[in-house]
Amino acid sequence: MKDNYFIIHGSFGSPFGNWFPWLYNFLSDTKEVYVPQFPIGVGYQNYENWSKLLKYYLDLGLIHENTTIIAHSIAPVFVSKFLVQNKIKVNKLIFVCGFNNYLGINKEYDTVNKSMFFDNLVDVKKYSDQIICYYSDNDPYVKYEVEKEFADAIATEQKLIKNGGHINSESGYNEFYEILDEFNPTDEEIFGDFKLEDAIWVNNYKVRYLFICFFIAQFIWYFFVLCYT
Repeated sequence: MKDNYFIIHGSFGSPFGNWFPWLYNFLSDTKEVYVPQFPIGVGYQNYENWSKLLKYYLDLGLIHENTTIIAHSIAPVFVSKFLVQNKIKVNKLIFVCGFNNYLGINKEYDTVNKSMFFDNLVDVKKYSDQIICYYSDNDPYVKYEVEKEFADAIATEQKLIKNGGHINSESGYNEFYEILDEFNPTDEEIFGDFKLEDAIWVNNYKVRYLFICFFIAQFIWYFFVLCYT
């Protein structure tokens, strides 16, 4: 089965919010990417309804050992619970601002979140060998200690984003460049036969893209010079 990716939003969210469209555009040029819209709102968002939708993808054979799941906010604990209950092994889990057994955001969020929680969170480690947890030190919705506890319980690697808030649009994250480390393509994929293994910027996406843009701009400039002189 070929590699594929799922991006899963949080409570009252959508595939079109935060950095999800940006990441979809980055991945979908060369990868198979799914960004489901889960039911949201009081009376609609709960574990049963969300699991029915994800089970649809599972029954189609789209969630498997080569699947990477990127999940934000309440979605990490939902995904963990789903994998444990369905005993599904996946390639990699990338969790952003995940938490478990935490109430106190507000009445509506607490209502839609509480069915997602479960006690045997650590069991998710049986179903993925790579669990990366991103979280921040100033999330206005979920306490730092709660997100850190979530990561400590399951992560194979933790990444703290300083002053990242809830790592969403509200905190300035319409793009999330840090997460690109999880999808780092080879130099051959980006540059073909042009080798840059020893360049200090080879793993810095922003600098790579600036370099490429500069190269294209130079090419266009030379083209006009040749044509009009």
